[in-house]
Amino acid sequence: MRVAVTGATGFIGSRLVEKLEASGIGWMVLSRNVAKARERLPGAVDIAHWDPPRQPPDRGKLEGLDAVVHLAGQPVAQRWTQAAKAAIADSRVLSTRMLAEALSALEQPPATLVSGSAIGVYGPRDDSALDEEASPGSDFLADLCQRWEAEARPAARRGIRVVHPRVGIVLGRGGGALSMMLTPFRLGVGGPIGNGRQWMSWVHIDDVVGLILHAIRTSTIEGPLNVTSPRPVRNREFSKELGRALHRPAFLPTPVLGLKLLYGEFADILATGQRVIPAKALDSGYRFQHPELGAALEDVLRSE
Repeated sequence: MRVAVTGATGFIGSRLVEKLEASGIGWMVLSRNVAKARERLPGAVDIAHWDPPRQPPDRGKLEGLDAVVHLAGQPVAQRWTQAAKAAIADSRVLSTRMLAEALSALEQPPATLVSGSAIGVYGPRDDSALDEEASPGSDFLADLCQRWEAEARPAARRGIRVVHPRVGIVLGRGGGALSMMLTPFRLGVGGPIGNGRQWMSWVHIDDVVGLILHAIRTSTIEGPLNVTSPRPVRNREFSKELGRALHRPAFLPTPVLGLKLLYGEFADILATGQRVIPAKALDSGYRFQHPELGAALEDVLRSE
């Protein structure tokens, strides 16, 4: 098997290529910064330059691959100015369009394209359990995710099996949502956001990587794939478990107004949530490595 990865120096992508290398799976990288990728990635990796949306990827590098995993994109977790929102959207929508069009034109296209997405597609929700058949939301992130997923259609029309991992709140060392939460909790001033009733559909980084590889290997999986733990929790429970793992108090509520001043519109994502269920993963036989929040946090924080 040979797999191409975009976003390989990012939080999820770097863990994915480490797993590919350790598993003896052939892999190569599409990157806008070849020198940076060569410095950060393991092994004598094949790196092709690709700088979307300025240029399409080199089709010659894509011929004969078994799978492509597209993870490139600007971080969502930042203050949402109009410029930032445009950059977040363009980095996902335009790059996916270019990649899907390039793959659809190949003589030997890959069997599978795993093209990223997020649980933000469902928008803010109440207590309803959301599987992959749930309807989308209508806010900025939900609209972005729908456009992002739609740009992969040229690949699907070419006969490539397209999977959209709708990734939840990723817990892992050295990045992701958890890195934003640690400082106040370590200082003993962490706690639930607002009333703490909003659902947090979290997932350990090992299971993000595991589900991407599961999607590549499982021919029956197609379309959206919820990449979340089977046991989502409310924000107040998450705060309690994080405080316990850090041996710190976790009862001071974080006012939503303060988050809005700091992050602008992005604060709405922190103050609301979705109760997402990974139905396709469970139905297809995937066994979660870290299904329980407490044990997952202890594993992540062990090396922090």
